[in-house]
Amino acid sequence: MLSLKLPRLFSIEQVPQVFHEQGILFGYRHPQSSATACLLSLFQMTNETLNIWTHLLPFWFFMWRFVGTLRVTDVLNDSYSWPLLVYMGASCVYPLASSCAHTFSSMSRNARHICYFLDYGAVNLFSLGSAIAYSAYVFPDALVNTVFHDYYVALAVLNTIISTGLSCYSRFLEVQKPRLCKMLRVLAFAYPYTWDSLPIFSRLFLFPGESAQNEATLYHQKHMAVTLLASFLYSAHLPERLAPGRFDYIECNVLHLMSFMSQSLSQELPQWEENELERSVGEPEKE
Repeated sequence: MLSLKLPRLFSIEQVPQVFHEQGILFGYRHPQSSATACLLSLFQMTNETLNIWTHLLPFWFFMWRFVGTLRVTDVLNDSYSWPLLVYMGASCVYPLASSCAHTFSSMSRNARHICYFLDYGAVNLFSLGSAIAYSAYVFPDALVNTVFHDYYVALAVLNTIISTGLSCYSRFLEVQKPRLCKMLRVLAFAYPYTWDSLPIFSRLFLFPGESAQNEATLYHQKHMAVTLLASFLYSAHLPERLAPGRFDYIECNVLHLMSFMSQSLSQELPQWEENELERSVGEPEKE
C-alpha cells in the first residue's frame, strides 16, 4: 500500500524566533518546509492545521452563497445589486488568502512574510468591500448625499492602502519590538473597521428612530457585538496566553470562528438593507 510519511513537528525552541507564536509551545512545522510538506500538513495535527481549515471551510461556504446570489441576480442590468456582489466577492477572497497564508507560511522566513502580506491585503480588501456595501445600503437617510457620504468610499480606499502598509510593516518589528508590533497591527485593522462602521454607529446611536422598525437593526447589533469580542480575543492573545502549551493545536481558532460568525452576520446586513430599501421604494405614498 502507498503510504505518506507526515512531516516531523518541532517545539518552540527548535524554530527561529520569527516563527514563534505567543503561548504556543509545540506543533511547529519545519521552518523550511517544501510546498508538498505544507499541503500534507492540512491532514496532520500541527499548530496551523485548524487555522487553515477554519479559513478554508468558510471560504467554500461564502463561495456557495456568492454563486447562489449570482444565479438569481441579473448582474448586467441590476446595478443596485453590484455593491452587494462586490462585498460578497471580497468575503470569498479574504478566507481563501488566509488559508493559503497559514498553509505555506512555513516554507521560509521570507515566504512567511509574503504570505501574511497577502493575508493582510485580503483582509483590507474585505474591509473596502464592506464600505462599498454600507455606502449603498446602510447609510441613514439623513446622511445620504452629504459630504461624509460623498467621500466615504474614497477615504475607505485610502484607509485600505494605509492599513495594508502599516500591518505589513509591523511584521518587521515582531522580534525586536513585539509590543509596538502588536499595537500597530491592532491599529491597522481597528481604524478601517471603525471608519467602515460609522454608518452603522450612526443608525444605531444618532438616528435610532430611523431604523426602529428595520429588521436589519438586530443584525447590526449582533455583528457589532461579535466583532468587538473577536477583536478583544485577538489583541489579548486569549485563550492561549492563559495556559501556554494547552492550546498548541487550537491556537486562535476561537477568534477565527468568532470572526467568520461576524462575517456571516455582516453578509446578511446588505441583503436585509437592500430588501428594506426595495420595500420602502415600492410602498405607495400615504396622503
